[in-house]
Amino acid sequence: MSNRRLVSRLELAAQRDASPWARRHARDVLGAWGLVLERIDTVELCVSELVTNAVLISEETLDAPVMRISLTLIYMPGELVVEVADGFYQPPVRKGIVSPQAENGRGLFIVEMLAKEWGFFQPPNGGKVVWCRVGLG
Repeated sequence: MSNRRLVSRLELAAQRDASPWARRHARDVLGAWGLVLERIDTVELCVSELVTNAVLISEETLDAPVMRISLTLIYMPGELVVEVADGFYQPPVRKGIVSPQAENGRGLFIVEMLAKEWGFFQPPNGGKVVWCRVGLG
């Protein structure tokens, strides 16, 4: 594994097939970067949850045209940062206790369990970026 910072970006339409494409991209890139399979699986799940959340908020805004979302993977020695940007300013909300049978609402809870930390920021050009840090040690 490299001692330098590596970055990969992928732009996607905010629609249902974005999450599978984002997962595949993450798996391919992280494999090329030499991450171990266990860490690739962890990052892939975080990517899936964050991208799905971005798609869902886009779908909730029915009068908006299909929005773009972007996935950025940033490798730094010892950790990997996942960033998912969308065009909506609303902060992400981690729901409280969610039933194991629930079909949605667990995304940020899963990310919180897998990542060292997560958060969001609102860049000057609008929208928001939801991010998480996954340890590679």
